[in-house]
Parts: sequence; structure tokens; C-alpha cells
Amino acid sequence: MDAGASSTADAAGDCDRSAPRVCGVCGDRATGFHFNAMTCEGCKGFFRRSMKRKALFTCPFSGDCHITKDNRRHCQACRLRRCLDIGMMKEFILTDEEVQRKRELILRRKEEEALRESLKPKLSEEQQKVIDILLEAHRKTYDPTYADFTKFRPPVRRNPRGATKSSSILTQDFLLSAPRALLSADSLEPPMFSSLVLAEEQDESSSMNLEFSQLSMLPHLADLVSYSIQKVIGFAKMIPGFRDLSAEDQIVLLKCSAIEVIMLRSNQSFTLEDMSWTCGSSDFKYRVSDVTQAGHSMELLEPLVKFQVGLKKLNLHEEEHVLLMAICILSPDRPGVRDAARVEALQERLSEVLQSYIRCRHPPPGSRLLYAKMIQKLADLRSLNEEHSRQYRCLSFQPEHSMQLTPLVLEVFGNEIS
Repeated sequence: MDAGASSTADAAGDCDRSAPRVCGVCGDRATGFHFNAMTCEGCKGFFRRSMKRKALFTCPFSGDCHITKDNRRHCQACRLRRCLDIGMMKEFILTDEEVQRKRELILRRKEEEALRESLKPKLSEEQQKVIDILLEAHRKTYDPTYADFTKFRPPVRRNPRGATKSSSILTQDFLLSAPRALLSADSLEPPMFSSLVLAEEQDESSSMNLEFSQLSMLPHLADLVSYSIQKVIGFAKMIPGFRDLSAEDQIVLLKCSAIEVIMLRSNQSFTLEDMSWTCGSSDFKYRVSDVTQAGHSMELLEPLVKFQVGLKKLNLHEEEHVLLMAICILSPDRPGVRDAARVEALQERLSEVLQSYIRCRHPPPGSRLLYAKMIQKLADLRSLNEEHSRQYRCLSFQPEHSMQLTPLVLEVFGNEIS
């Protein structure tokens, strides 16, 4: 619609939007309401010109021509009469001054919109590249179909009477010979995790109050955790700057953050409806009761579920989720980090990208205090990590259960950085 036409959009809104839009004058495709009637662009222009010129037409025929798209130019008199018959009104035609004011108003609005757009915070090209790298890293290391779960030792769940049921009869040694070399490059022999002695804590086993003889889910969940550790390592190796750190610092950061990142990643499969982790089929739907059958008590599981609920309710974008995982890994205050300043610089860069992303891409009200809430989640993870370590030590002191763990799990969680 040009600036000389006064639109009656409200009237158009009353029409059935699914009905065909046909010009009431000639039957051509209508473009909207013009001068109080539904018409095509041609009849709109004809009526405006005729009214502004105060034209007087005479029908060369019988005075009752049937106007169509093909013959509408043949009789101006009958065409104009048809315009008036369907309700077109000259009062809706703007004067030249009104047309000019309308054009200026449209131009001013466009300029204001362009100004508002230019003042919006934007991600830099470098920041967007970091996000793209992390998204690709996550998608390469997280399979939302959970197809690999069928390769683990099968989950065996105990019913209340103590009987067991196996959800599959797969036999498999997947991940049981996982190498200690977590940082293996494509063609380079990697450094190993250092062998560190774990100090015994006499009173922790009894405080757990777990029936260690009934840990039917331990083999399956040990394989799941071992698999998840490998995926976390794959993700970490793609974080910009991580591979530039010393091998020793890479190992420390991975060992200290592995369980925290696994907890972050698992939020993708966590469902608020039944407070479970749903990883594909019903065989791989994990409830709190399943994790207790792998040796963990409610002292870990209650705050873990609370953490998962809180994180889920933040409704993070995938970009925010991957940035939070990378920030978690690159924590300079992990015990044993040698070049803390370098790690801190990498983490600070990621934190700036996250804050910029929230400002630019996360609309309110969800963005309100979102960065602070996300950083609080990292603090919550530290507490969960400490409790997990305590419970793991209690479990690993039992030879009959530690032998169910994979070499990779033993390597990552079996030693403390001191």
C-alpha cells in the first residue's frame, strides 16, 4: 500500500483471513483494504486518480458494463461506478501534504528502528567463533540418542523383595580396558595420570550405611560414568586454549572437574516430571533408587536432584550450557594447578563471552541475574563433588566393589590431588 492510501486494517482484521482476497471492482487478486474497500492495486490507483482529478466519465456502451480484470480499462465510467458501489470513499484519500507527512513519519520510524538496532549489544566475531567451537565440541561428544548405552554392562535393578532383573543380556567388556592416557592426541603418546596415594578415612565407611553387598547397578553405572568421562575429555580438548596448557595442568583440571561436568551434561536428560534421567529406552531411565544401588546415599542424591531441578528451571540456551561446562573445566583454583594465571585468563575470556551472550541473546525476564545464578551453580557443583568423592572412597575401600569399576573411573576418582 502506498503512502497516498489510508489503510483500514481493522476492517481487514474482521474478515476471514483464510478466505481468498478478491478485488470487489474487477475480480483481480486484492492486496488489502484501500479507501474502505477490498481492491487490487490497479483499482486503488484508478480510484485515487479519478477522485483527485474530479474526472467525469461517460460509458460508450449501455451503462452497465461488467468489469473484469481483462476489460477494466475499456470503460472508466462503469469502473468508477463499481468502485463507489462497493464502498470506496474519496474522504479516505490523503492530500499531497498528508502524503508527504506520512512518508516522513515512515522514514523517521525506520531511522529510529535502525538506531535502536545499532545500539543493541552484539557479540563480537571472536566471541561468536568461541561459541560455535564449543557448540560443535558438545555435539561431537554428546549423543542425544544414547545409542552407546547398549554397550555397557546391562543395568540390573533390584525389586523390593531383593530379587534382581536384568534389562538386557548383553555381555561386553566395553570400557573395562580404558587407557589411563586421557589426553591422547591423534599421533602423540600422551602423559599418564600420576599415581597418587589415597589416605584412608576409617570412619567414612560406616557413616554411609550402605548395603554394599547389593550394589546391582554398580557395573552398569560404572561403565556409564567411564563413558561420560571420555566424552568430557573429548569436549575439554576442543575448548579454545585448553590444549595450550601444560599436560600436568590439563590432567589436574580434568580430574577435578570430570564429575561436575558429568552432572552438568546429565541435565540434558533430566526430566522434571518424574525427577529421573531418561536416556532413551526404559532400560536407561535412571531414578534415585537406581543410583543408590550403585553405592551412593541420599547425602549426595538429594542435593544432586535439587541441583538438577534448579539448573533445568534456568532454561539455559545450548550456548549458555556449553559455556558453563567450559568455565567449570577451566577453574584456576583447582588443587594442583601450576599455571593458575593462564587458566584464569582462559576462564575469564569464557565468562565475558557468556555475559555478552546473555545480554545479546537471552531475552528478559529469563536473563535477569542469570549469570549470577549460573555461577552459583558452579559453587553448588563443588559441594556435590566433595560429597561424591567421600562416597566414592567408601565404595572403593570394598575390594569386591572396586573391582567392578573401570580403570578409567579408578584413575580419575581413585586418587586425590594434594
